[in-house]
Amino acid sequence: MRALFLIPGGSSQQLQSFAAVAAVADQLHADVQVVCPLAAVPLWSMHPAVERAMPFTYEQATLADWANLMGSVREPDFQVSLNLAPSRQMDLMLSMSHIPTRVASSGFSATERITPIEGGWANQAFEAFLRPIGVRLEADSFRLPIAPGDLEAASAALPSGDGPALLLAPSGAGGDWPAQQWQDLPSQILSKLPNLRTVPALAGTGAGDMRKRAAQIASADVVLASDPVAIELALLLGLPLVALGRDPASLPSRAGVQGLGSAANLSQLGDAEVLAALGLG
Repeated sequence: MRALFLIPGGSSQQLQSFAAVAAVADQLHADVQVVCPLAAVPLWSMHPAVERAMPFTYEQATLADWANLMGSVREPDFQVSLNLAPSRQMDLMLSMSHIPTRVASSGFSATERITPIEGGWANQAFEAFLRPIGVRLEADSFRLPIAPGDLEAASAALPSGDGPALLLAPSGAGGDWPAQQWQDLPSQILSKLPNLRTVPALAGTGAGDMRKRAAQIASADVVLASDPVAIELALLLGLPLVALGRDPASLPSRAGVQGLGSAANLSQLGDAEVLAALGLG
C-alpha cells in the first residue's frame, strides 16, 4: 500500500506530523511519500518510514510545478492521500490522480472530510486525519530514531566532565529571550551546579546538518530552547525540555516538559524564572 501526505508549512509543522506518518506506515503497512516545501526535504530524510519527500512550493506554485506534482502523484499507485493544504488547485490535481481515498478538511476532491482538532498539542491533533482510514494515533509514544554513529559522534563532542549536559537553543529571531540573558545563563547555572555542562545548539538546515542537530539534542540531558525546530526535536526524542515562549497547552502532558513565558513578551522573562524551571531556583 502507498500513502501520500501533502504537508505545507515550516520545519516545526513538518516535525509535528512525524508521529502521524509513522502511525500510517506502521498500522497500514504503507510506503509513505510526503509533499513538502523544499526547505523541509532534509527533515524527512530522518524519518525511517518515508520513502520519498517531494519538494513543492505551496504558496507560489507555477503551472509547471503543478504539472510536475501531478506526474509524481500519478506515477505510483497511491491508495490514500492526506491533504493538509486544501485549495482549488490541489482539488483539481487530486481529483485527476485516481487515488481512491482522499482525506481533507475541505474541498471537492475529498472522499473523507474531517473536522480539524483545534488547540492542544499539534502532534496529537493529526489524529483527526487518521480516523477515517482506521489508524490510531498516540503521538507521545513516537520517538525519532538516531543512527548509533551519529549519537556517538554527538556524545564525543560534548564538553568533558561527568555532569549533566544542558543544551541551549535560542531562536536568534526577533522577540527571543534577550541575547545577553542567554549569554549570562551558563555562569549563573555554574554557581548553583558546578558540574553542569552547557552546550550551544548546532545550526544548519541540510540533511547532514539536521541529523547532527537531532543527535546533539539526543545526547543532552535537558534542553532549554526558544528555537521551534529544537523544541520539536526535543519532544520527538523524549528529552526533558523547557520551551521558552510556548503555551503549556501546546505541549504534551509529559513529566519534564514545560512551557515558560509568552512568545510576545519573552523579553520580560527573568533569569530567576528560567533557573527555577530548570530546577535550579
